[in-house]
Amino acid sequence: MSRPALLPYGLLLALLALAAAAAGIASLLVGPSSVGMADLLAWLRGAWPGGTDDPAARLILAEVRLPRAILGLAIGAILGLSGAALQGFLRNPLAEPGLIGVSASAALGAVLVFYFGLAGLAFAVPLAGMAGAICAVVLVQLLAGRESGSMALILAGIAVTSFAGAMTSLALSLAPSPFAAFEIVFWLLGSLADRSMSHVTLALPFMVAGAVMLLALGRSLDGLSLGEDAARSLGINLRLSRNLLVVGTALGVGAATSVAGVIGFVGLVVPHLLRPLVGGLPGRLLPASALGGAALTALADVATRVLGGGSELKLGVVTALVGAPFFFALVLRERRRLV
Repeated sequence: MSRPALLPYGLLLALLALAAAAAGIASLLVGPSSVGMADLLAWLRGAWPGGTDDPAARLILAEVRLPRAILGLAIGAILGLSGAALQGFLRNPLAEPGLIGVSASAALGAVLVFYFGLAGLAFAVPLAGMAGAICAVVLVQLLAGRESGSMALILAGIAVTSFAGAMTSLALSLAPSPFAAFEIVFWLLGSLADRSMSHVTLALPFMVAGAVMLLALGRSLDGLSLGEDAARSLGINLRLSRNLLVVGTALGVGAATSVAGVIGFVGLVVPHLLRPLVGGLPGRLLPASALGGAALTALADVATRVLGGGSELKLGVVTALVGAPFFFALVLRERRRLV
């Protein structure tokens, strides 16, 4: 049921877009090398004839920090968007992208590359991650059935997640060498360090395609907030909506996980923070969550470089430190509401 929004919707989206842009600029400016705003402006001027820039600063900005900033914004956007779509479709406030097994299966695909020593091959890790996400979608659809409801989808997702988690643990237990186990553990923690424009080129089209599918669900989610029967009476095709949800989440989150590892809690936290600001309407929450997720993830990536001291923290660790206390508070609030 909709409630009065705390901010005009257009103003909210504008503020979130500004926050995401500021986070992206901060991601370009923060790092171990002393490249500041003046270097960034000079680099931008160098994109036009007559502009000047420093070759070292240009190399750092273009080859190291720009891909990282783009991936941080894009990954955060797809995680926030998919979390809002899943919570709206499943009408479950605890739903997030990992619920339908995509994150765990994409992680398993990448872990198998490390296990078999194929990580040195070009794009082996991201391609295997996306293959794992596709396998998860097929398996969830087969388990849930074509005409089943949201509960069957949740159960199928939990089953696939459990299986993928068990296989990942098995691969870690049987790792052929301590170095392989070390690589697997570090990759599972999630990070945007050492990513290049090649990773952006590989993953971004899939994330954009997934985002387009999920943004198309706005009317369906608004109808579903009145119940499945009311949604059908409004002419909403629930089967098509579910397919768009699952495939869109798989494409976007699978691509994100395949290049950055497992980054949790963004899809859970962001929709909850923004829901009161959009009046509780699931359709309006989609673009707001995408912008909010982009800002949060880019800022969390900046925090990995600022808070780590001499060594860089893992992005998945930082998002977990933010998200876990929020999850505890959410569970306690739901318990008080049900008592």
